[in-house]
Amino acid sequence: MGAQLRVVLDQIATIVDADQAQAARDLVTGLVVTAPSGCSVELIVPAGGDAAIPGVAGVRSLRLGRRELAASWQMGIAPGVGGGLIHAPSLMAPLVKHDRVHDNDQVALTVWDLSAWEAPQNLSKSNVAWQRGMLRRAAKHADAVVVPTHAMAERIKDFAKLGDRVRVIAGAAPDGFVMPSDAARRRDALSLPERYVVLVGLEDELEHGFRAAAAADIDVVVLDAVDGAEPRLVEMASAAGLPERRAHVRGRLAASDRAALLGAAAAFVAPSSASAWPWRAMEALTLRVPVVASDSGVHRDVVAEGGALVAIEEMTDAVVDAVGAGEKRLRVLAADRAKAFSWESAAERVWALHAEL
Repeated sequence: MGAQLRVVLDQIATIVDADQAQAARDLVTGLVVTAPSGCSVELIVPAGGDAAIPGVAGVRSLRLGRRELAASWQMGIAPGVGGGLIHAPSLMAPLVKHDRVHDNDQVALTVWDLSAWEAPQNLSKSNVAWQRGMLRRAAKHADAVVVPTHAMAERIKDFAKLGDRVRVIAGAAPDGFVMPSDAARRRDALSLPERYVVLVGLEDELEHGFRAAAAADIDVVVLDAVDGAEPRLVEMASAAGLPERRAHVRGRLAASDRAALLGAAAAFVAPSSASAWPWRAMEALTLRVPVVASDSGVHRDVVAEGGALVAIEEMTDAVVDAVGAGEKRLRVLAADRAKAFSWESAAERVWALHAEL
């Protein structure tokens, strides 16, 4: 007997988190491709959303825009959504009381990071309150809560009573994430140095990467820096022994620009220990970039044998090796590890999850 999986695609007209928005679209494409015989995919979108994804059976456009929906759903008010099998690729989910046993209604949502609990100082107070409120509603009403790593599956239980409802379904790099044909032009437009390592993480963690780059005698490009952070980061680099002229700070970039930047990097360095899906590390692996990452639970789940996982105090030696003698070996390992992740694989697991429920 067939079924229709209804997917919340909330970031159509308004992009709040570009990584999660792209992941949601890629997952929907995967769900269409991997749909079991007789099954179909319908989208639930805010007012004003134009979700033209090939193969989707239908689109339920709601009367409220995304901002109003976020407030409404936080309060448990979800008019016009309807029932059935609902999957939210983020915390944005219509979490209301429903009957899974008799009406076959299901709601599953996805938590990509735990920043609102582990590092609330890096988010707005309203964002922290909304995320925490939605997870509290999930604890009451969600049939499953999806996280992308096993380490996060354990960690999230410290913040919500979810019992055995937590499921692990990994993400992947964006579909079609490859070095663009005009990569050199894009790097010139970004004013990048000839040779560099890419560094990502929270500001208080980046010092270790700067120190490692100084020891390796190589420039650093900090990616995904928040607006206004450049003076602080350049000063931090200088204090760590890396001359200011060798520290290059860039904010969030479009996928093609990121691919051009990452693909030419001598190495990718991630000193983070956060409970969050490592979007950039996944992209670096996909582009065969040598990866050096802190030996955290998330990195053990995602990077695993695809890169050098080291204690923070060993990061300098690991980066020196990655941009030198260990480069070729780490590129091969990265390419092999990247093959373990795809949106079609994630979609198959989502279908299996709802069949299990």
